[in-house]
Amino acid sequence: MPRINRFALSLLIAVLLMVPLVGQLPQADAAAQSSQIDAVLVVDASNSMKASDPNQVGNEAMKMFIDMLSTKGDKVGIVSYTDKIQREKALLEIQSDADKTDLKQFIDQIDRGAYTDIAVGVKEAVKVLKQGTDPSHEPMIVVLADGNNALNPKSSKTQAESDQELSQAVKDAKQDGIPVYTIGLNADGKLNKAALADLSNQTGGKSFSTSSADDLPQILSEIFASHLKLKIVPIQSITANGNYQEVIVNVPNASVLEANISIMSASPVDVKLTDPSGNSQKIPSSNVLLSKSKSYSLIKMLKPIQGDWKLQVKGVPRDKIDINLVFNYDLELNLDLKPGATYKKGDKIDINSYLVSNNQKLSNNALYQNMNAKLKVKDLDSGDTQEVKLNNAGDHFEGVFQVPDKHRYELTVRAEEKSFYRETKPVIINAAGVSGKAPVTTPDDKDTEKPFPIWLVVGGIVALLVLAAAAYYILGAVKKANRGFVGQMVIEIRDENTGEKTYPQYKKLGAFRGKFNLHQLLQLAPELKDTEKVIFNPGKNDRIVLKNTSACTIEKSGRVIDASGGIELKSGDRLSVSLQQTDKTILLEYLV
Repeated sequence: MPRINRFALSLLIAVLLMVPLVGQLPQADAAAQSSQIDAVLVVDASNSMKASDPNQVGNEAMKMFIDMLSTKGDKVGIVSYTDKIQREKALLEIQSDADKTDLKQFIDQIDRGAYTDIAVGVKEAVKVLKQGTDPSHEPMIVVLADGNNALNPKSSKTQAESDQELSQAVKDAKQDGIPVYTIGLNADGKLNKAALADLSNQTGGKSFSTSSADDLPQILSEIFASHLKLKIVPIQSITANGNYQEVIVNVPNASVLEANISIMSASPVDVKLTDPSGNSQKIPSSNVLLSKSKSYSLIKMLKPIQGDWKLQVKGVPRDKIDINLVFNYDLELNLDLKPGATYKKGDKIDINSYLVSNNQKLSNNALYQNMNAKLKVKDLDSGDTQEVKLNNAGDHFEGVFQVPDKHRYELTVRAEEKSFYRETKPVIINAAGVSGKAPVTTPDDKDTEKPFPIWLVVGGIVALLVLAAAAYYILGAVKKANRGFVGQMVIEIRDENTGEKTYPQYKKLGAFRGKFNLHQLLQLAPELKDTEKVIFNPGKNDRIVLKNTSACTIEKSGRVIDASGGIELKSGDRLSVSLQQTDKTILLEYLV
């Protein structure tokens, strides 16, 4: 048999043997949603951080993060490192305000050192969580650093050894489901942004960078909210005039466990609070807690009643005061669909999803009133994605998904309102078809006595060769259509009316096959829908081919380019995509 056909036959046999196993593929794991956190804060204490953060705003930001945690139950550990562990505090379970004060005082006592080795800090943080985390809590690591190593030349440790140590720590974190969030301070322009981003991307965390330490409180708030699947609700930015100024804080429903109001300003502020009934609330009190620092004030309302609260703030004249709100809920979202079920092309699948608290279906219909939900469908064979809008039935979300093809699909429901969102664990269904049982035949005794016709043997071999050759070329075409991508895309969105940019988001491209569009990278945001026709295809030598058939204007190196016929992107290329239907520009950087 020719070598090429022998190879093709092997492929065909492998494919046939795999068919019965399609419905048995393991599902992607998803961490259980919880309102409890086990966090380790990792701080680069090298002397270079003095230049990046001379006023130690990073310390203030970490203290605000601690204040935002629940009054009881969360655990926090702290690791301060240079090229060795400077100081360390094991996971402390918060049971009182005194515990939070203890943690904040520890942060104030962090010393500086001459050298730095990020592997030391991350490795120790993973170790702390592996030894002391609660299985029912959400573990996380937050690293505040510049991403650069400065090893002690008198030490025997090499950069290669440090890289290997960091790689193993990342592997351990990933294995234990510990996301690493990184914050890079770039005050001196020497930030190793790519190294920090890679650390976060590998573990399922997020990476942030800033050139101003003043942004750190906002970033820590973003991390807190993101980890618990919450949203920061901007209240209002005001310029202080020396008098009390009133803003409205809306508590949307009765299921809010805590409402965290962060007030950030250059100088301390005075606050007053009135509940929806018009009653003045004492601050602090048993239900309204107050934490203050030199750069922020944090009001934590426990089980606040639903409605509009009036917050009055008085600051030093001309100080800018930023006010944000983060709610905390003890809620999960479930998808009522049997994992591993098999379907046929064209089948209609009923989708039902509902909120649960303490493993019980939520009976409070009011929480559903302002929510919307959608079913996110990923074709595991082609890589294509789609969304199906679900109806809000008052106490659950419902809809129908019609199986479009003979493929495997991953289904996830996302429900959200302005202050939080929840996603169900992914459920994989199989519509690719499974092999049936071979027909059972009973040979006739007289037929078995006859010699087996040789022409059937020859014909069978020829037919098998034809099938093998066809399988080879078909598999080749499928392989081409499902070619993967490498690297990641760095995305920022600039509002052309205000000039403000979002924090960089790093999107790994390895999950895509064949092609994907920019709208998918932008999480299918409706207002960015005109990016659907900005298509990326895999190219040779770790490159990407961009094709634009949309009305968007694309610039590369400051020049408008025509990508209607496709252009090739290599690592380091930067693009700006100007949208026509909204005053926003998408900034992209391709990194391998």
